[in-house]
Amino acid sequence: MEFQDYFKAAIDRKASDLHLITGNRPCLRIDGELIAISEELIDERFLEESLVNVLEATRLREFHETKELDFSYEIFDNRFRINLHYQEGTIGLAARLIQADAPKPGDVGFTDAIMNLTRLKDGLILVTGPSGVGKSTTLAAMVGVINSTRSSHIVTIEDPIEYIFKDAMSIVEQREVGSDTLSFTNALKRVLRQDPNVIMIGEMRDTETIAAALTAAETGHLVLSTLHTNSAPEAVARIIDSFPSYRRQQVLSQLSMALRAVVAQQLLPRKGGGRVAAREIMINNPAVSNLIRENKISQIVNVIKTGYQEGMIDMNKSIELLAEQGVIDQKTAERYMRDMETRGVYN
Repeated sequence: MEFQDYFKAAIDRKASDLHLITGNRPCLRIDGELIAISEELIDERFLEESLVNVLEATRLREFHETKELDFSYEIFDNRFRINLHYQEGTIGLAARLIQADAPKPGDVGFTDAIMNLTRLKDGLILVTGPSGVGKSTTLAAMVGVINSTRSSHIVTIEDPIEYIFKDAMSIVEQREVGSDTLSFTNALKRVLRQDPNVIMIGEMRDTETIAAALTAAETGHLVLSTLHTNSAPEAVARIIDSFPSYRRQQVLSQLSMALRAVVAQQLLPRKGGGRVAAREIMINNPAVSNLIRENKISQIVNVIKTGYQEGMIDMNKSIELLAEQGVIDQKTAERYMRDMETRGVYN
């Protein structure tokens, strides 16, 4: 197969991801399962020669120097988010298929509680979960709602740009790390001078980015971003723990006031094929805000469980509702709820 044929296979078979790793069979991830599409092993020379045709010389040099590279790639009228890396001294490629249009709320199962979040004018909203559970898709759908329902200046900072937004009621500027800005931190240092209403940060990877996001959220901007945590309380703890001890009291105060909500999600096998998002939602009401300020993060779990009338829901309840609605089967529900308990998310 030629390089482009693997991407065509991913598109035709509606895969979420493509893996081309030197010395391994080419694989697609379909409905969460990895499936080999050929018995022929990937040759490193093949990957190297293919990358010469895909990447600009400067980006290819950057990859060889840093051993890592993220970029977007358009082929057959579809976009992929590609990560290049080295493993055991040879090249590996992981490509995520990005849908052509930003997802609609109905396509990704938005509830009234999540739709209400898109109406906020300031503060920090986080979407969390492990890799591959659709955090970027959820963010894109939220940005899409804002773009189509109110007049705002939306600035996205992404690595790389995934969904392409066309201006609707809002003006949308999309900045890609590496080509439009040197880093998330650099972009955030100057974004407030660009008169934004909404700032979408692809991922809060380091302390500097988190600090800049909190400052923006405090100063009248709506900030949307992602973290890699399994639950809403873990997201709060991750932010606090990313700062040195002498700054934590200040961060607790900032976060208690600036945070608006955390949406933690995972993807479950849907009855009849495909996957569906189960979402835990934490709203920063006065009780949650007080627990954050006092650094009693473990107690937030109980507030989420009792905050259903305010739009909150814990992960196990979200899974239970999907089972009751017939979206997932009972065995799936039981398996994923046990998994969450095993990880200690609700203990």
